[in-house]
Amino acid sequence: MLRKKISIGILALIIFLSFVVRLYKLDNPIADWHSWRQADTAAVARNFIKNGFSPFIPHYDDLSNIQSGKENPNGYRMVEFPLYQILGFFLHQSIPVLTIEISLRLISIFSSLLIIVFLFLLIHKYCGSLQALCVVFVFGFLPYSVYYSRAILPEMLSVSLAMGGIYFFDKFAEKDKSKILYFILSIIFSQCSLLVKPVSVFLLLPVLYLFWKFKGPRFLLSKEFYIYSVLSLVPFIAWRVWINKFPEGIPAYDWLLNGGNIRFTPAFFRWIIAERIGKLILGYTGMFFLLLGFTLQSDKKQNYIFSSLLIGSILYVFVFARGNVQHDYYQILLLPAISIYAGKGIEFLFSKVSGINRKIAFLVGIASVILMILLSWYEVRGYYWINHPEIIEAGKRVDLLTSKNSKVIAPYIGDTAFLYQTNRSGWPVVNKPISEMVRDGADYLVIVNPDQDALNLQTTYAVLEKKDSYIIYDLKKLP
Repeated sequence: MLRKKISIGILALIIFLSFVVRLYKLDNPIADWHSWRQADTAAVARNFIKNGFSPFIPHYDDLSNIQSGKENPNGYRMVEFPLYQILGFFLHQSIPVLTIEISLRLISIFSSLLIIVFLFLLIHKYCGSLQALCVVFVFGFLPYSVYYSRAILPEMLSVSLAMGGIYFFDKFAEKDKSKILYFILSIIFSQCSLLVKPVSVFLLLPVLYLFWKFKGPRFLLSKEFYIYSVLSLVPFIAWRVWINKFPEGIPAYDWLLNGGNIRFTPAFFRWIIAERIGKLILGYTGMFFLLLGFTLQSDKKQNYIFSSLLIGSILYVFVFARGNVQHDYYQILLLPAISIYAGKGIEFLFSKVSGINRKIAFLVGIASVILMILLSWYEVRGYYWINHPEIIEAGKRVDLLTSKNSKVIAPYIGDTAFLYQTNRSGWPVVNKPISEMVRDGADYLVIVNPDQDALNLQTTYAVLEKKDSYIIYDLKKLP
């Protein structure tokens, strides 16, 4: 009983401290790392506030053809079902003092804390409290995990829902099979996870294993399997059918699979294993714990539930090879498996190494954990930096000086972070003659760090405001 209370106390401390570190720069403007993806996500929630709550027809600020290859004058954003933005919207509506950006970040934070809870409960059941604490420590304090646990992205919510789906099905598959509530909860969590990010299907591979454990080799013929599969997939399929009515709002995605034929090339393994997992996520020394965790023989009572999660994570990386190489936030889905096996290695080094080397192993373990966090932080710290504050300054001026329904051209190499700062819909790039964009509805052009070509437009369009760091043109007025 005392040991259980100590474990719960340590878990509570980890959850609290994990929450605290995720508050770092919580009020950052959306101009840090992967600001383009965060801006697109946040714009949907902000437009719920500006234009009315429309979860089945989400809109963002980008009216260009960059993402889908088709003109998108209505700004449709037809990707994942906007459950993440819906939660952020209702949090903002409930606590108006919170900006929509902070509300969305808090949804990410609470999702990551929910992952900690589900991880602890699963690991504690099969591996004991010490290993469970080591696992949630890794997830809670890896700088990569901390940053993306407070970024405005739906991935962390999707992962938390997938882990909930696994946890509740594991509860259902216990000897007391009358716990139909767990079955229902698992379906709901799986439904929502797939709606938020369809790739979370790879994280749900343990559910397939648990079906085999629950029903035996013929589980594919069981009614429970069909009920679970159909109910989990129907909402996702319905959403995909619905969004196909808005093709201009669906970004191109085929390239995410194997663009450039990168899968299984030396560059692929270098990027995923060395650059992302080894350096960025685990800070070099954490790879020792991860590899140690891989080599340790699992207790039979674990029944391969965690092995299946690892296999699902590996399959995800292989299937979406280009996406994982191109964007480091794609590895968010790997965090549960990485945390489980790295935590397993840490627990072994601290508690199971015996003999004359035990003290040395403990000291090496402590030093390696500290280095893991510090070296990973060295890589991640720049993610919080605002490298181009001029887009924030110029965006605020556009928001102040122009009407709320005006449309703005805010060229930023196609990055929508600048457009987001203007609080207007429009275009993040000049991809046709400006006169044509005016006919498409553009009212203003704002350029940061204007070069001579940008300044020469003063002979064609009226200057609304000009500073050293930006210039704003009124495209409907002559100079």
